[in-house]
Parts: sequence; structure tokens; C-alpha cells
Amino acid sequence: MNPDNPVVRLCAQGMQAEAEGRDTDARNLFQQAWEIAGDDYEACVAAHYLARHQSTPQQTLHWNQECLNRANLVGDDRVKGFHASLHVNMAKAYGDLGEPGKAREHFELAATRIDEVPPGQYADWTRVAVAEGLRSTEAPRRGDADALLTSLFTRFCERGDLKALGLVLPAYLTDLGTEDDRVRLATALHMVHAARWLPEDEQQTLSAAISALTSTVTAA
Repeated sequence: MNPDNPVVRLCAQGMQAEAEGRDTDARNLFQQAWEIAGDDYEACVAAHYLARHQSTPQQTLHWNQECLNRANLVGDDRVKGFHASLHVNMAKAYGDLGEPGKAREHFELAATRIDEVPPGQYADWTRVAVAEGLRSTEAPRRGDADALLTSLFTRFCERGDLKALGLVLPAYLTDLGTEDDRVRLATALHMVHAARWLPEDEQQTLSAAISALTSTVTAA
């Protein structure tokens, strides 16, 4: 985004106010940005930030929908990388309104747009948010592997085994349910299993998780 754009500049000031705990000032700055927006792109940016400062879930959904609508109207590369996170915001808003089906729809739409987000920390954060949303709005997609892995992560944390956690957890947290994601997760599990530094009971649980992950492919 162009930092010299007046709408972007007001939103940057609003973000600074947020960081300093001045929520009223932040909302006023975002409102000013909305009021001076001269096209759909600027309105999209302003609506995104206004959605963060609403008092009810309904109002939050309204501004997130406004943001998404404006992004769709822009329709060019300026907003191409926005859509995944915009759908995440819509999904969370629907979740807060107790509509898991609609939340699920937007998490699925976010997953289809994730590759449009430029590589970097923001893309990593967005992918984790999408994967978390998908897990929270459906039955475990990896069958028994999900429960087994959650148990292992708890044990890793209790023992302070950051090496095992660091090797496996990223692949789990970014799993969108695709075959590539399954292979990435299975590879990480096999690496830890082959190293054989885990206690025997955890080694056995890891073996069971690998078998369960493989069986989900066979069942499919």
C-alpha cells in the first residue's frame, strides 16, 4: 500500500493509536479514512480497519462484508493478496454470530486464495488462521491422527522437547487438508520417528499417528 495515500496514512495512524491503547482515537481515524475514501480500493482499506472497532458481532460482520464487497469491485492486483484474510475475517464474524456453516464456507474460500498472498510472515499467519478455522468447523480431517498428534504435542510441551515440537507442529498448524499438506506432515512425523530420541511410549504414539495418517488416504 502507498504510504502517501491519505486513506492509508490515516489507517496507519489508527494502527499506531491501537498499539498505544487509544481505541477511541483509532476508531475515529478509521472513520475519517472511510469518509474520505475516493474509490473502492480506499473504501476496502478503511472498512477493513473499521471492522476491528465495532461494538456488536452484527456490525463487525457488516464492515467485513463491506470490505470484501469493495475488494471484489476493485478486481485487480492491488487487492489480490487480500482475499484470503478477508474471508478469514468473514468466517470469524460468522463464528461469533453462531453460524458455523457460513464460517466454514468462508474458511474454505480463504483456503482457495491462500496462494495469492505474497510469501512472508503475513502469509504464514494467514495460512495458520485458515488451517485453524478449518479444523474448528469440521470433524477431524485426519481421522485418529488428529487426536494422537494433539496428545503428542501435549507431551512434547510437558517435557520441553522443543526440537520435536518445532519439527512437527509447523506442518500441523498449516495443514489445509490437501495432499501436499498431508505429505508434508507425514514427512515431518517420519523424520522424528527415524531419529528415535523420543521416550518409548511417545515413539509408539507417533507410530500410531503415522499409521492413522496413512489410513486416511486409503479410506479416501
